[in-house]
Amino acid sequence: MPKALLTSLAASILALFLPSALSADIDLPAPRTEGGTGVFDALKKRSSAAGGDFSPAEVSLEELSTLLWAASGLNRGESGWTVPMADGLAPYVDVYAIGNGGVYRYDWKGNKLVEISQENIKDKIAHQGFVRRAAWILAFASNPELLAKLRRPETGPEFAQVLTGAMTQDVYLAAAALNLGTRYIHSFYAEELQSGLKLPEGSVPIALMLVGK
Repeated sequence: MPKALLTSLAASILALFLPSALSADIDLPAPRTEGGTGVFDALKKRSSAAGGDFSPAEVSLEELSTLLWAASGLNRGESGWTVPMADGLAPYVDVYAIGNGGVYRYDWKGNKLVEISQENIKDKIAHQGFVRRAAWILAFASNPELLAKLRRPETGPEFAQVLTGAMTQDVYLAAAALNLGTRYIHSFYAEELQSGLKLPEGSVPIALMLVGK
């Protein structure tokens, strides 16, 4: 067998076993939806973690799943959401999870993280030095395809901002109930974030939330 063909065949076989060549979607465990801190206790504890408070400790996939569910999860059958939605639409703000191992989009239907890339973009998306220390960064970006379905599409940007506000407040309360630290960030590098998230045309990044212990 020619040497070139052997080399190509060996490379193809090796690629089958390399993690970077495999689909790295993450099936999340079921979110925690019962027990925990009461709502008034969570409100009392709700706060923005100081930048220096984030430690290298990992946030479990169950904790991450719970935060993502709090942001945009179904809580009443097939159309009841944890956040208000206009015109009966599905969430028209997408949530992305940025970790050391890559970038993912939260699929609320399948409760999983869909891989966008395996790049760590934490140190590229904001000027604050503490951003990279968070275990996960949740990014919120408008979904132009769904916003176009509003009865008044021209209100899309405003509706996306309002929805992001509701989503991030739910994350604050869920984080308090889980004894996690979180911090809302509105100052970030928009172009770098759009590139890192591989956002579709017309999608606008709105906010970041750092998550850690």
